[in-house]
Amino acid sequence: MRSLSPHTRAVLQALLVTCLWATSWVLIKFGLQQIPALTFAGLRYTLAWLCLLPFALRPATRASLRALPRSGWLQLALLGVVFYALTQGAQFVALRHLPAITVNLLLNFTTLIVALLGAALLAERPAPLQWLGMIIALAGAALYFYWFGPAAGAWIGYAAGLVGVLANAVSAVMGRHINRARRLPPLAITTVSMGLGALLLLAAGLALEGLPALPLGAWAVILWLAVVNTAFAFTLWNHTLRTLSAIESSIINSLLIVQIPLLAWIFLDERPSPIQISGLLLAGLGALLVQWRRPARSPPPRHSPG
Repeated sequence: MRSLSPHTRAVLQALLVTCLWATSWVLIKFGLQQIPALTFAGLRYTLAWLCLLPFALRPATRASLRALPRSGWLQLALLGVVFYALTQGAQFVALRHLPAITVNLLLNFTTLIVALLGAALLAERPAPLQWLGMIIALAGAALYFYWFGPAAGAWIGYAAGLVGVLANAVSAVMGRHINRARRLPPLAITTVSMGLGALLLLAAGLALEGLPALPLGAWAVILWLAVVNTAFAFTLWNHTLRTLSAIESSIINSLLIVQIPLLAWIFLDERPSPIQISGLLLAGLGALLVQWRRPARSPPPRHSPG
């Protein structure tokens, strides 16, 4: 990859991250059969943080952290709470009660919320193409859910999914702002925010659910998610945000709405009807249109990997 341009390398790295994040959904669904949701999420991100910690303690990274003002630390702490504790915790709970394809569709609406937040808070009025994208995305969601029969207890999953979508949208704005400031290397941003959020999430999980006796296979799932799909993937994603534009990152990230249903169909036996598939595709197209004309300073959505 050394012969490739920095932009091409960033594109390929971002594609690799989305592939890893898509597989996370399958692994989480399998793991939730044996591991309580919040404890599962807390273990994943705490172990990932421990993997990153030795690298973050290198002299150059420590120096950048020492130079960070108090406001910068506050931003990292808030990012940790919103993106790791709230977004990931809510997503695990939603996956406990809903099919992976449904949760994926819900999280895809992060892009619409980010666009509306930009209009309300940053005076960034959506372009006509963005409004059209919102209408298409809502129509796709309506088409999907009209034919979807909720299972017992699904309201818990939908409530958790709503919390996850809102938190994910807020963290998208925060994450892009922090990375574009270039005060810290991606490793430092990931390690500090993840550590704060993960420890809070694990404490909540252990207090509410406890830690059951887990078989070796469950620990293998947790370790893979922690080391590969989290510690490695999140750092690489933060790195690509320094090269790719908001639109480019958003387009690549939008591939998850296709990757996750495909993997769920193959490995989880989740088989949406042709009408539901049409709804998913419409929702994905609408989300893509919402991002297409977004101003460069607006953040790309950070689709939660799960």
